[in-house]
Amino acid sequence: MLRPLRLTWLFFRIGALNDLQYRANFWLQLLQSTIQLGTGLAVLGLIFSQTPALNGWSQPELLAVMGVHILMGGVIGALIQPSMERLRQDIREGTFDFVLTKPEDIQVISSIREIRIWQGVDVIVGLVVVGLAVSQLRESLGPIEAIGFGLALVIGGLMIYSFWLLITTVAFWIVRIDEIAELFQGLYQSGRWPVTIYPDWLRASLTFLVPIAFAVTVPAQALTSRLTPDVLALAAGFAAVALIASRAFFRVGLRHYSGASS
Repeated sequence: MLRPLRLTWLFFRIGALNDLQYRANFWLQLLQSTIQLGTGLAVLGLIFSQTPALNGWSQPELLAVMGVHILMGGVIGALIQPSMERLRQDIREGTFDFVLTKPEDIQVISSIREIRIWQGVDVIVGLVVVGLAVSQLRESLGPIEAIGFGLALVIGGLMIYSFWLLITTVAFWIVRIDEIAELFQGLYQSGRWPVTIYPDWLRASLTFLVPIAFAVTVPAQALTSRLTPDVLALAAGFAAVALIASRAFFRVGLRHYSGASS
């Protein structure tokens, strides 16, 4: 258990050293995050100038959803997506052989090789927005809600990682899957709003096919005292199944990798 953590820390340091060579990227990321936040706040202001609540969600509660959405987007952009993109590129170009020669778990090392620290700006911005939302909520955030929020975030992050690993593993059979990754980015934008406002068919799709509900809405429910133990248990169970299924699928994909020499 400690070895993967040490490897993650090692690759984090390498990623930090690489990114620090291009410090202008920090300001570009900060500008992008500011524009994203400003746009979201403008839309919220426009909506609540016409109605006091959106399907039972008040303005501070939707601000919490926005904060979680930005925060999780930062986690995806910093820790999950870069490594999955590099994995897809290595499979396409046949350079995945270098990973296979490493004396480590192939899935672990494939999942942590690329870390982009400047994407962490979104994590900080998201935490600030979440803090502002909590300060505006009528009910204070107690220790139970805080623990539930932390657990829901971890569970949601694991589900998103499993989803990315599943779609990236498809590259062992289909080389060009860039459009699938772009499709995820489009679907992830729907997480700006609670999935409960969507029709039933779309709500189910954003919960069990693309786990955006578990990644964004469920943590936001913990902040707004809407999360029940049953939902948290369902999320934990689904995350465990997703992790097992994605690892099994990845191992099947490895057996179909032909390498650069074929």
